[in-house]
Amino acid sequence: MENAGTQEVDANDIAAAVIDEEGRERRNFLASAIVLRAAYFATGALAIGFVFWWLQYSTDAICCGDFDGYYHIGWSQQLWQGFRAGRLPQFTWLPLTTLNARDYVDHHFLFHVLQIPFTFFADVRTGAKISAWLFGGLAVFACYWMILRYRIKYPLLWLVALLGCSAPFLFRMNMTKAMSVSVVLLVIGIHLLFQKKYLWLLPLAFFFTLTYDMFVLLGLAAAIWTAVIAWSERRFEWRPLAWVMAGIAAGTIINPYFPHSIRLFYQHIAMKVAVQEAGRPAVGQEWYPYESWDFVGNCAIAFVAMLAGYIAFNSHDRKRAARSLFFLIFSTLLLIANARYRRFAEYWPPFAVLFAAFTLQMIFERARSSAYSHLPADVLDELEPFLDRPADGSAATTTTGWSEMNKTFAACIVGVLLMIPMVATITAEMREIATTAPHAKYTRGIEWMRRHVPAGQVIFNTDWDDFPKLFYYDPTHAYVSGLDPTYLYDQDHALSRLYEDITLGRNKDPGPAIRDRFGARYVFTDNEDVHNDFYDAALDSGWFDEVYTDEDCTVLHIRDQKGTPPPDAPADDNPNEPPDEDTGGDDIEETE
Repeated sequence: MENAGTQEVDANDIAAAVIDEEGRERRNFLASAIVLRAAYFATGALAIGFVFWWLQYSTDAICCGDFDGYYHIGWSQQLWQGFRAGRLPQFTWLPLTTLNARDYVDHHFLFHVLQIPFTFFADVRTGAKISAWLFGGLAVFACYWMILRYRIKYPLLWLVALLGCSAPFLFRMNMTKAMSVSVVLLVIGIHLLFQKKYLWLLPLAFFFTLTYDMFVLLGLAAAIWTAVIAWSERRFEWRPLAWVMAGIAAGTIINPYFPHSIRLFYQHIAMKVAVQEAGRPAVGQEWYPYESWDFVGNCAIAFVAMLAGYIAFNSHDRKRAARSLFFLIFSTLLLIANARYRRFAEYWPPFAVLFAAFTLQMIFERARSSAYSHLPADVLDELEPFLDRPADGSAATTTTGWSEMNKTFAACIVGVLLMIPMVATITAEMREIATTAPHAKYTRGIEWMRRHVPAGQVIFNTDWDDFPKLFYYDPTHAYVSGLDPTYLYDQDHALSRLYEDITLGRNKDPGPAIRDRFGARYVFTDNEDVHNDFYDAALDSGWFDEVYTDEDCTVLHIRDQKGTPPPDAPADDNPNEPPDEDTGGDDIEETE
């Protein structure tokens, strides 16, 4: 009896020891997994932060390519000054366009609100650059977060692919614009779709609609997911579309610019659809296609990712293929849009990488499950979130005879191969960003106008894309055209055509037209060759005096009466008390 009792006690002790050992092993494994994921997060954040900081500070200007960032940070500062005064400020700087004070719509409203804290820097330019670095980095990190959140195999490999997927993507993510924030919102929306937390799509769509007019991509994502659910689960899931549409409707109506916001949104669609329509002014290069080989060369990794995704996609298991199918459709539509408009370079490339990652994961996860098949079933059940093991605990059939070490080695080789185009892409973009016009461009000429042109007057600017810098450095005056030439065209077709004739030098007697039709007595023109004909026609007409000029820009004044053309000798660069070398142009004053 004693022996029996002793044996029973020993058996219990052994069982308890086994349970303790299993529990310890389980805790150690989970702790290791958590530490590894934390390391992945930290590595991604540091790598992305470093790359974007390096790119952002490749130029001293508010980045990059065009001057639009100057408008965005400048308007954010105007908003803050208005909020402090208890009002929504009026936009008075483009009175001849559809963005006049009565009809102006800020279709980046919440983006500009998000930028307000960055206007508190003593140097507003620094705040703008930090905001671009932060939001651009968050956009890439959001895509990388999707890789980690869904336990995609080899996350560092996909991090390299994201950072090198496209030169235009990196370029546009460094701009002080709302595109980077929209990528973050899209990733959040896709995650909510995958997790079937559809109700949260309503506030997200509301926020997106007030942030940027690319909220339509969230509606597209909801429509695609509805179709995917119908295919994979054979049922109609109405909630994604319903909540997204409700959020978009709420963001459109509960809007400080309603109902003008609806009109401007329609105009935006019409102007871009009709971008090559005869008689319409040329818009920014972002609304034109790339040359085919330039497109392929600039987005090589993204194209390889798409090809890998197409080859690896397997629709045999419909439920498991749902996310891959979503990215297949979504990224393909974005590819088509990017092929037509450069404008979509900030959307297609990262989602092409996500398409490849989620599709190849269907192959990787089988090997992952088999690698842990020696663990007890209950342990595998608890480790399921970390292993992507099927919920029923069954081991997936492995598709390759390679060992785990060989597969890891192969992934390292692929990663090294990807790093070559990644480094080349980042280096090329650093050099391209470095060619951006310097921060000081136009500052002396604009400061001259601030000092000598009476506040409130309209300045005739010969280039619509110079407006953001004019607005940033000199908000005491209004301007003829800016942000997009179609805003002037949509307001007054005839005036827009006259503006084009004058600025390109086709009108040989522009003085009276500028004074009487545009209400301006001063002209600001850059010194680029495209305006040489205008400059010559203006001075030869006898209506103009050159009151300021430097290597970047020229200011002309319209005489009261037509007279003798000025001599050919260049005007004195500072005929009326020149501005100091340090203009202090970073501080934007509130318009009176």
